[in-house]
Amino acid sequence: MANHSQFGFQDASSPIMEELMQFHDHALMVALAICSLVLYLLTLTLTGKLSSSSVDAQEIELVWTILPAVVLIMLALPSLRILYMMDEINEPDLTLKAIGHQWYWTYEYTDFKELTFDSYMIPTSDLPLGHFRLLEVDHRVVVPTESKVRVIVTADDVLHSWAVPSLGVKTDAIPGRLNQTAFLASRPGVYYGQCSEICGANHSFMPIVVESTPLANFENWSSLLPS
Repeated sequence: MANHSQFGFQDASSPIMEELMQFHDHALMVALAICSLVLYLLTLTLTGKLSSSSVDAQEIELVWTILPAVVLIMLALPSLRILYMMDEINEPDLTLKAIGHQWYWTYEYTDFKELTFDSYMIPTSDLPLGHFRLLEVDHRVVVPTESKVRVIVTADDVLHSWAVPSLGVKTDAIPGRLNQTAFLASRPGVYYGQCSEICGANHSFMPIVVESTPLANFENWSSLLPS
């Protein structure tokens, strides 16, 4: 999760988030190259002699037409590749349904077993020592590690958004509509997120906690919950 004075992203815990971070770095390098070129041309213009005889106007027009097109292609191709990867949901190992309410989440494990529970934020007065304020919940979402998880997201009242930055997922929860996303947790751990759509007075108090655990532990956890 994020910490104080952190400038970058949270550590990637899914293949999609790793791709997103690489594309972010790639886009920053392209932006840095553009800024460096513009700065060089500005410096050359301010310090050099203004003369139009050295370069033909047709050559300049050719350069400033082709160069932006090349830059756009360098940004568009990796971006489209990641968009298609995020939309591909092929044969998930587990399907999870997340329903947003004011102001808590309801989760249903529809395929693996009939498991349903509500997830509320733990108030600060009841928070165990060492847990994170405004981020910890009474019932975590538990998923098996290295398994494809499909998340079907909807809402019961107003707009919400189910977002976990470390896993690279963010999907709007819209009343009367089912949206879906998918992730694969690449290592065991606890990942924190929050509702990312302003949904009312207590918008800041409906966190999301996803716990990734080995398959055997997940099966033990699911057998202990009432169906």
